[in-house]
Amino acid sequence: MKSIDVNSDLGEGFGPYRIAPDAELMPLITSANIACGAHAGDPLIMDETVSLAQDNQVRVGAHVGFPDRQNFGRRMMKMTLKELELMTIAQLGTLGALADHRGAKLTHANFHGALGNLSFEDVDVATVLIRAMKAYDPKLKFIGLADTEASRVAEEEGVEVVYSFLADRGYCAPGRLAPRGTEGALLHEPEDIRVRVAETLSSGKLKLTTGQSIPIKIDSILVHSDTPNALRLADAIRQGIADASLGIAPYGL
Repeated sequence: MKSIDVNSDLGEGFGPYRIAPDAELMPLITSANIACGAHAGDPLIMDETVSLAQDNQVRVGAHVGFPDRQNFGRRMMKMTLKELELMTIAQLGTLGALADHRGAKLTHANFHGALGNLSFEDVDVATVLIRAMKAYDPKLKFIGLADTEASRVAEEEGVEVVYSFLADRGYCAPGRLAPRGTEGALLHEPEDIRVRVAETLSSGKLKLTTGQSIPIKIDSILVHSDTPNALRLADAIRQGIADASLGIAPYGL
């Protein structure tokens, strides 16, 4: 039976602040993308989240974002390509060192918010980010959307891609998320998401906000941890996978 990975962006607090039920979500996923101290996270939270992942046999990955806590990494920042390269290396190195301290190992990375959106469209940015990942550890896998510059660069660079599907986000074109605030950009109801996951996995086609259906590659499905009903959405995604007669397991198994 083919299996689908379930990934989630976790560790996105700071100091005493927590915005997601990480401990409750961890048993429902198979891969954790952990904030590296830029858009969110700090050494204590990173260590805590790595420990939670180990306890639940969840794979540990880096969630790299713009250094912009105030806007949670969702504001575009102007940075040179060299700055983006070194920023990525620094974030990977920070989480990697804390994972090593716990006896864990980074197995993947992906990009958060505005940085992720930029990597979908800008081939120069995508190339710098993917090559920085590869320079840090050529065995790191890239969890990303299919049909984007980032996934294409990863394929060209020989970086293994785990193709991710954002079940609670509308797509306006291949590899492009509908902008937040536009019609169909966000799905909130668990039942709608369950049906969407089951239908998309069964058919291999994704319905866009335009009504058009396109082929889509899916190895993993993202649970957005910072939504108010994240636990219900995680359950809905898992049920949708089961409804498509597929299993749930970490990528690569």
